[in-house]
Amino acid sequence: MTQAIPVLIMGALHPALQNNVETHFAATRYYELANPAAWLAEHGASIRGVVTSGVYGATAELINQLPNLEGIFSFGVGYDAIDIGAAKDRGVVVTNTPGVLDECVADTALGLMLNVMRRLPEAERFLRAGQWESAKFPLATKLGGKKVGIVGLGNIGEQIAKRAAAFGMDVLYHNRREKPGVAYRYYADLDAMISAADVLVLAVPGGASTERLIDARRLALLGEKGFLINIARGTVVDEPALIQALQAGTIAGAGLDVFEHEPKVPRALIEAGNAVLLPHLASGTFETRQAMADLVYRNLSGYFFENKQLTTQVC
Repeated sequence: MTQAIPVLIMGALHPALQNNVETHFAATRYYELANPAAWLAEHGASIRGVVTSGVYGATAELINQLPNLEGIFSFGVGYDAIDIGAAKDRGVVVTNTPGVLDECVADTALGLMLNVMRRLPEAERFLRAGQWESAKFPLATKLGGKKVGIVGLGNIGEQIAKRAAAFGMDVLYHNRREKPGVAYRYYADLDAMISAADVLVLAVPGGASTERLIDARRLALLGEKGFLINIARGTVVDEPALIQALQAGTIAGAGLDVFEHEPKVPRALIEAGNAVLLPHLASGTFETRQAMADLVYRNLSGYFFENKQLTTQVC
């Protein structure tokens, strides 16, 4: 694989993927360009592929500045940062990395659930501060027997459901349509499921169709004993409404791996004692990130070196 096919790398990649791309392609690091606009004006017509991620994406403006672009190859399952409409209009293929990260993301969802409901981070701080010597830590909330409502029973949602069921939780789910062959209780009406749930887990894609899907009204439906877990996208939740709900006790707590304006996290969330916060690390294991890197390169090399063979095509 020695063909010098020009590709653009939008942001720093997993080291193994970066090495593969830069070894086998004529790669330009977009994120290191001193004047991206000038570079694109001079060299944009040469670029045939874009290697990106769910963080860096690919805007319509960028896509339209690359007249010979053939494919966008993304590291991550979410592709809301890529303008899919612009790609389709131009006949540009888009790939992502589904499947290989499902288990680790689901593990993170359960980890958040355990931590916020059992108050484990609070308990650790309590012990480290020496408070155990003079007081007992307050009681927390049991997972077993609780109803967990999953919004989005895709591959990740199913893995979350499997783990929640192993903890003795009653699994409910909401999709646009009922999923065949699934034993969990289906709710066509999202509000009805939220009202029935003790824990609400968000596992839907980002984008305009899910923006602020969980707002103040729906947080109120979850109720003062309810917990919100978000491993989807920060935009799925109305963040100011969530902050108010946590402060007012409208809900019991939240476990969040994603935020509306990452990596910026509102000070009010950081200071909320009833919120467990993670820096968007749901897929962050050595094994999963390597599998994601391998899948991106399989799509990239398959397209350009193996007669346009794609493993995980979005469009």
